[in-house]
Amino acid sequence: MEYKVEELSPVKRKVAVEVSVEEVHAALAATVALYRKGADIKGFRKGKVPSSVVEAKYRKQIYGEATTDLINYHINDILGELKLSPLSRIDVDAKEMERDENFSYSFSFEIAPSFDLPEYKGLAVEEEDVVVDPQQVEDVIERIRQNMAKTMIIKEERPAATGDIAVIDFQAFQDGAAMEGIAANKFELPLGEGNSLPEFEDIVIGMTPGETKENALTFPADFINDKLAGQTVSMQVTLHAIKARNLPEVDADFAEQAGGYSSVQDLKDAIEKSYVSTRKQLVKGDAQKKLLDGIKAEISFELPQSIVEEQIDKQIVELQGKLERQGKSLDSLGRTPAELREENRAQAEDVVKSSLVLLAIASAENLTVDPQEVDLVLQKMAASTGQDFHSIKDYYEQHNLMIPLKDRVLADKAMELIYENATVTTVPPAVAPNA
Repeated sequence: MEYKVEELSPVKRKVAVEVSVEEVHAALAATVALYRKGADIKGFRKGKVPSSVVEAKYRKQIYGEATTDLINYHINDILGELKLSPLSRIDVDAKEMERDENFSYSFSFEIAPSFDLPEYKGLAVEEEDVVVDPQQVEDVIERIRQNMAKTMIIKEERPAATGDIAVIDFQAFQDGAAMEGIAANKFELPLGEGNSLPEFEDIVIGMTPGETKENALTFPADFINDKLAGQTVSMQVTLHAIKARNLPEVDADFAEQAGGYSSVQDLKDAIEKSYVSTRKQLVKGDAQKKLLDGIKAEISFELPQSIVEEQIDKQIVELQGKLERQGKSLDSLGRTPAELREENRAQAEDVVKSSLVLLAIASAENLTVDPQEVDLVLQKMAASTGQDFHSIKDYYEQHNLMIPLKDRVLADKAMELIYENATVTTVPPAVAPNA
């Protein structure tokens, strides 16, 4: 086997490989031998089938596997000799091997760019102080009260209003026919909390228990259900009852139920401690970003475009998920797929550049990542999502995600090293807590 490396760009390489007919025959013979061991062909004892018969019967599979195995062997061998680690997937341009013929193919990939690192230790950065606003603690207490509230039916005969929970039946009609899937019985609808379309709540607000009402309802043009977006239906609603939340008193019993605290003050102290911890991580993250932005500003290099495109894909998937949680779709943005990609390109390029710079610093500092550290990240993922650790690990291994995950941990270590070696000055918050 002989090969020639072509530098397509500072970050892209193409390798052309020439394989002799002798190596082709050896690769085919090795694969035929594997098939021959398990071949079960009528008229021959198992394991005693002639190689020519095995090759004739399983030609398609044998030639395909032999080609793939040989290419994979070559790629590992060549990359080892070149001491190159592809950042992107390896694209192979190859036909299938043929007996008695030389074999040629090529493969291309992208690598990390080469650049000189500026000084990344002893940098100066400002970090906001963490100050707790008592009102923020009270807001958390109020959210806990809302979560612990019990609902009760209001016996007073009055119209439903914002803040109530309406118990309703509803059914949508179009052209006089009931629409499947847009109906419910004894549905509890909180009014004024933004959990449903304002136009739908407007039908319910003002109704009294026992009343049935039918109004036209037009779904927004950016409604998540494309089939309903912009459509007008006739919505029939029956109000059965009005419920109200009975909020608990903020006392020792409340503190006990909220988390096993012995007093309200202990609960407030825990909330404040949690706020300070979370806020410190945020302001530290802001300081780290400023440090990294300063380092990146001193470096210029070509980015591997396949990695940028993968990052754009990831950002668009995240955007889609965010929109869907709001009851919207990507189409609601009014952008073509190409326009969306261009809008996300600058951010993606920044993310990729940050990663490459941090990995270069990690390499310069000889930082490493132990398998246990990667497992710890996966365990945290499992705990936060309620999934099984081994299932998540299997998924990452089967989808070739372990190396990117390891790189992420390595980049985090590099960022921590930069921060630990920086001169950090604490400054007052940009916005006062009680502002």
